[in-house]
Amino acid sequence: MLKLSLISMAVASGLFLSGCQTTEVSPKPQQVEANSPVPQVVATPVDFGGEQITLKQAMAHPDWLGRQPESAYWGADSKTVFYKRKQAGSELRDLFKVSSAQTSEAVSLSDLHAVGAANAVYNEERTLQSYEFKGNIFVKNLKSGALTQVTHSSNYEYAPQFLSDNRLAYRSGNTLFAFDLATGLTKELVKLHLADKPEGVKEPSGYIAEQQHKLIQFVALTHKNSKDREARNQEIEANNASIQDNQFYLGKGKTLISVSLAPTGDKLIAVITDDKPSRSDSDIMPNYVSQSGDIDPVKARRRVADTKPISSDVIFIDLVKSEQVTLSYDTLPGFDEDVLAEVKRENAKAKGESYKSEKSPRDINLIDTWGWSQSAIQWNSDGSQVAVMLGAWDNKDRWLATVDFDKQQFVSQHRLHDDAWINYTYNDFGWLNNQDTLYYLSEQTGYSQLYVKPLNGKAKAMTAGKFVVSEPTLTHDNQFVYYKANKDHPGLYEIYRVNLASGEDEQLTDLDGLTDYQLSPDEQKLLLTHSKIMMPPELYVADAAPKAAVSRLTNTVSDAFLNKKLIAPKIVAVPSSHQGEPVYAKVYYPADYQEGETGKNRKAVIFNHGAGYLQNSHMGWSNYFREFMFHSLLASEGYVVMDMDYRGSKGYGRDWRTAIYRHMGKPEIEDLADGVEWMVNNANVDRGAVGTYGGSYGGFMTFMALFTQPDLFQAGAALRPVTDWAYYNDPYTSNILNRPDVDPIAYKRSSPIYHAEGLKNKLLINAPMVDDNVFFQDVVRLVQRLIELEKEDFETAIYPVEPHGFRQPSSWLDEYRRIYKLFKENL
Repeated sequence: MLKLSLISMAVASGLFLSGCQTTEVSPKPQQVEANSPVPQVVATPVDFGGEQITLKQAMAHPDWLGRQPESAYWGADSKTVFYKRKQAGSELRDLFKVSSAQTSEAVSLSDLHAVGAANAVYNEERTLQSYEFKGNIFVKNLKSGALTQVTHSSNYEYAPQFLSDNRLAYRSGNTLFAFDLATGLTKELVKLHLADKPEGVKEPSGYIAEQQHKLIQFVALTHKNSKDREARNQEIEANNASIQDNQFYLGKGKTLISVSLAPTGDKLIAVITDDKPSRSDSDIMPNYVSQSGDIDPVKARRRVADTKPISSDVIFIDLVKSEQVTLSYDTLPGFDEDVLAEVKRENAKAKGESYKSEKSPRDINLIDTWGWSQSAIQWNSDGSQVAVMLGAWDNKDRWLATVDFDKQQFVSQHRLHDDAWINYTYNDFGWLNNQDTLYYLSEQTGYSQLYVKPLNGKAKAMTAGKFVVSEPTLTHDNQFVYYKANKDHPGLYEIYRVNLASGEDEQLTDLDGLTDYQLSPDEQKLLLTHSKIMMPPELYVADAAPKAAVSRLTNTVSDAFLNKKLIAPKIVAVPSSHQGEPVYAKVYYPADYQEGETGKNRKAVIFNHGAGYLQNSHMGWSNYFREFMFHSLLASEGYVVMDMDYRGSKGYGRDWRTAIYRHMGKPEIEDLADGVEWMVNNANVDRGAVGTYGGSYGGFMTFMALFTQPDLFQAGAALRPVTDWAYYNDPYTSNILNRPDVDPIAYKRSSPIYHAEGLKNKLLINAPMVDDNVFFQDVVRLVQRLIELEKEDFETAIYPVEPHGFRQPSSWLDEYRRIYKLFKENL
């Protein structure tokens, strides 16, 4: 049964974008059961516009695409949607609002404080909303619309939180306050000091001091007066309710990682660690084209090889009893396991040494992941329980633990162990409302799935299958958890919900693309950000129900883009010669390609996406939109272009993610080889006319392909590439390769600089000089290595003003002209 595409739906609703476009209506991908084969090819539109894309246009500033909506969120009334949109020719963003009338209007600068925020919080009755704007706290009455500015100061106040007595708590520095909406009184709840507790008036200590107090009456009297004043102040504080002195001292030389106040306002969790520099004075990169004309030594992050173990202290503070206690990790299962014993043993053996495994407490911290919006500390509704997500410094364990306040110790609710590394995504968790039951995501089956667990009961899986669950949203009546998943196909993301009581799972959207969502405050509607391979993201709204009609809110894609003749890729499943699952890839067929043609005369290019753990062969708009247009241009000139989600990519489960553990650049290149084989057998490609390129992790892969399988590609371009993983950052690298002091074997076999002698074909290296992610030093060291190896077939292009992500269209154009020329001359 055929269904209308989203574009057809837009036509029906009168919201179709102007411009020429033809599409191919495709059958819905089949439902994939846990062990069933997946669809081999997914059809996509095959034609797009009529005007040929040029390289200069593809690399132009993306304003020409239409400036799509960003950072969208619901208004408190559940009827209004706010979103940002970039100004043409400027990096500034304007805020817009669109209502059910589907007309957008800009929010004036004078009204920005009055429109709420994406992370706004609500009281239990859902009658009040609070948020922070520019360091001040606001409260909006949802019935009357009245707006109250709670703070108005040059201090930065943030993290508003409604307490169970309807007071509003917020944070300023290391002090937490509570604002009474009825009386207007602001009370200091607690002040945290990163210092040792003052000792007060000390008694004389030592022979000389003791004699001084005995012999000199003035000294003794001064001491007595100080003690009397101290005692009187303590009596006043204890007996006068108008005075607040809830101060706690967390220790000298510490830094505060996180603070979380119970909704009852009577206790909190504080997490501290040693206050150590995050970088050294030598962690710099020179900027040769500075504002002043001098060389600017820009501060840079620390390298993984220079990082030292970090451990945190979790402190429970009782504000009523004025007590604080540091919670021990020794109740967590595996807290002292030598989880790297085999790795250490292998590395010791390589040096002719032996290793003896011994148990020792591991360094443990709050889970802290990029892109994670929630706190790693979550209280239940009545403040009687708290859950904390903890992670080991060695990246091998994640604990979801609660706190026994009476015994003052952690209680492990869920331990997730991975011999490779714990994922830094899919760590969402929380409490069911007004229940002592947790919900959380876990990769324990190999795929991120949703679970619920009573404190003293067993965990229950609410979802199951060979797909990835993310972004869970619990309704306030505990009836549903909404989530995003790729059930029908690894590259197709829709929105679902599961009934927590019955277990019934429902699909809510059916848009065939890449879809993100936000549930409205009244939980009746979904705000959808949806895109397709050929269409940038726009905003849509639908009722939060199965098969609900979808209405389009924004229409920003430009006519200039719609009029370009772009070739849509098909998503294919490339059989793997190294493991059971296929490698999904986008394939751009030449404009003149005829199915079944023979002669093996096609040229081909394989693009390697960056980030490593990223999915690009999906059915939505790619962040690599310039590459998409470049690939279309190449295809229009007769090339076959492939874009693979090699092993290590996101969206395919735990085993796919960890296949590169301790040997980056081996499984991925094996997958590229399978891609070449597929194109030779299925797309009439000449095995001797294939090139490859990519940036960042994709640049690293280009190196590893040309160095370790030198006959696989005839030419390659490595852009902003990693050459030695010991020089990259700690949070990313230490997951996959452990750390150089523990696992030098993994770094040597995974770093291109150790394999450079294998280069035999043409190599182009493009390097930004103020790269704030992969340092320019990476390229400099490799180039010197290639010079010393007397290699001839490489060239280097530098970009003096560019960071890791290029900003100037002229730089993009220069880079891709070089890549285009490389392939034209060598394939």
